[in-house]
Amino acid sequence: MSVTAHYGTDPLWCEEYGYGLGRPDGIFVLKYRSAGTLEFGESRQDFLHQLYWSPDALLSTSHGLNTQFVGPSEAFWVQRAVSHEVRAADEGTVYRVCLREVPGSLDGVRAGAASIDDEAGRLLRTIARPGHDEDRALAARARILAGLGGSTREFVGHHATGSGHAMTVARAMAHDPGDPTALSEWAARLHISVKTLQRDFDREFGMPYSRWRTELRLRAARALVQTQPVTAVARRVGYASTSAFVAAFAARFGHTPRRRGRGRLS
Repeated sequence: MSVTAHYGTDPLWCEEYGYGLGRPDGIFVLKYRSAGTLEFGESRQDFLHQLYWSPDALLSTSHGLNTQFVGPSEAFWVQRAVSHEVRAADEGTVYRVCLREVPGSLDGVRAGAASIDDEAGRLLRTIARPGHDEDRALAARARILAGLGGSTREFVGHHATGSGHAMTVARAMAHDPGDPTALSEWAARLHISVKTLQRDFDREFGMPYSRWRTELRLRAARALVQTQPVTAVARRVGYASTSAFVAAFAARFGHTPRRRGRGRLS
């Protein structure tokens, strides 16, 4: 199995783990460790399907005109022969999984976010270590693929500990952090009270909705300021004022977005 080169900031290291290579049920995993932004420049892999996942970093993903963000509870799925781009802004580990078969739950999905359940994430980390037995790794591969899902229902089933309402909102917001929908409107869409939705956020994330949304937006901004003007990033993540965005970014990360990346005020 082979994949095309990636571009941008180099990782601290990259390890490879292959099992059943050349077989339809084989799996090839590239494991990257980064101290900062890690970029997989726009590419198209014509031989293998790919799955990008990070247990600790927010991924910025692009496919055609569609740009969305993928958190640790999801992966980014790309079928073969589909151009795409992926960027991880935070320090952490990124797994790039190459497959010859399409998971049943993602059949028909050319590119997009896929829920990954806790066991699938654990098994992926396990087989991406030295000395793992091939037969056990291939058995784990089957469970990893079974632990993927393309729908919000599957995402909620994989991750919700409460009613699932907060997780439904979280998935939508993670894909588009600039979404201006107020908590009251989300509650109305879900046919519940604002207090019920707020309690579910506290239960799932240990913080109120407003704080969770701010954290999400600023993490997304870290990926965007590498390549976009600060004013554009501010709008993209939901800030009406560039100055308010710069102040929030500096308060969270200890430096302005201009210092962080190549973003420029314009």
